[in-house]
Amino acid sequence: MDLRGTMHFLVSQNSAPHKLVIAQTLMQIAMKRLEKDLSSDGSASFDVEEDEADQLKIAGESISEVERVSALAMADLKAIAECMSSSGYGKECAHIYKLFRKSIVDRGLYLLGIEKFKSSRINKMDREYLHLTIKNWLNAVKIALKSLFNGEKILCDHVFSASQTIRDACFAEITTEGAKNLFKFPELIAKNKNSPPDRIFRLLELHGAISELRPDIESIFNVELTSAIKLQALSSLQKVGGSVKTLLTNFGSSIRKDSSKTPVPGGGIHPLAQSTMSYLSSLSDYDRILTDIISIHPPIDNALFPESYFNDPTVIEAPKQAASVHLAWLILILLCKIDSKAQLYEDLSLSYLFLANNLQFIINQVQTSTLKHLLGHQWLSRHTQKIKQYALSYESVAWNRVFESLPERTTSELSYEAVKDCFKRFNAAFEQVYVKQISWIVPDGKLRDELKVSIAGKLMPVYREFYETFSTKLNADFVRISPDDLGNYLSDLFHGTRIWSSSLLQSSSHSKGCLLR
Repeated sequence: MDLRGTMHFLVSQNSAPHKLVIAQTLMQIAMKRLEKDLSSDGSASFDVEEDEADQLKIAGESISEVERVSALAMADLKAIAECMSSSGYGKECAHIYKLFRKSIVDRGLYLLGIEKFKSSRINKMDREYLHLTIKNWLNAVKIALKSLFNGEKILCDHVFSASQTIRDACFAEITTEGAKNLFKFPELIAKNKNSPPDRIFRLLELHGAISELRPDIESIFNVELTSAIKLQALSSLQKVGGSVKTLLTNFGSSIRKDSSKTPVPGGGIHPLAQSTMSYLSSLSDYDRILTDIISIHPPIDNALFPESYFNDPTVIEAPKQAASVHLAWLILILLCKIDSKAQLYEDLSLSYLFLANNLQFIINQVQTSTLKHLLGHQWLSRHTQKIKQYALSYESVAWNRVFESLPERTTSELSYEAVKDCFKRFNAAFEQVYVKQISWIVPDGKLRDELKVSIAGKLMPVYREFYETFSTKLNADFVRISPDDLGNYLSDLFHGTRIWSSSLLQSSSHSKGCLLR
């Protein structure tokens, strides 16, 4: 017969009081022993050195070991809990269990680097330290949820399987404080007042982590008493999404508000195009997360997107994900701004070259990033065609005077004076173009070659025929450029070469392929 049964038997037999006292004393001794066993059974120490370089990895392994030892002792813990409950010490059992297991959870979170942060402290962190803290959280949250909290859930459900009320209450008290603090961190980051544009990447990572873990959060904290934990995780998800929306809107505004008035030398790539495309290329790597956020928090800018841009089937071939549409919108804002920057050039041909250069740069950035798949083949084709239009406009404005200096048809009937006049006009026109354009630049090798080939294709055959027909009839003062020289001069263009003379074609010393720089 067990001790509790003995006590009931003595009472029914009207036994002497001192026998009941002895039985009660024995019961208390037994419960003390069970309490001790409860707080030691399944325990294991967290063996982590504070100065370890890879502390997070070691902490995760230590937590896994503690949960493994606890799982091995589940049967013993359950037996102790049932014994104490059946003896009338259920309340004491639950109290001891909660204290002991909560200390394990709190210690585990501490070793994972999960602190009780406040907004004031987050705002004071320098950029590098804040990024390290976020990186640590992203790694720690997976360990905390899938090892620490999930392990406690399994253990609590088994130990108190006889009573749902007790197991739910115990699990909630053990985990609520730590879990709420864990999932509040992203919300604090989202509220950070010091949010430079690149903070969006950390926010996207935080949003992605919570979204990925939501099924686990719902599964582990699936009772009413732990609903506050799920609400905190959801609140952080919404706050982070809202912050991403704000940063996207601010980024679009910053492009529109760029007020730089200095033309880029030689029609090169504008710094705004470089910084914007670098940002958008990086953003495109988070397309799935961006789509989730923008679907819920659409930036106001999207409402300003030209309807024709959406309806035109040649614009975005890829599925019209929210991320694809918004990134296309930001590129459109950039292109409009680049158009306005082109107006800063006094030379119209240089403005067209600037537009071609910058659009080619944007397309190159799209082709070498995830943007290529988001915007689609048709978007690329459409904008590649625009480059050809800019190139033709540049060529027409910049080279027509040179082309027109030569007769459309070379005929031996031309008079000596007419031939001399043609060479003079050609020399003057070509020298003017060459001197002006030798400092211009086309960074993209393919575009540079295409421009040279196009110019040479229109100029070289006509000049070669004219030169071979009439060059022997005039002295060197008029015939200063041979066809080979002309080819060499053309090949010298678009490299951004600095020149120190206003006349590079003054004598025959430039012939035979000799190029002065």
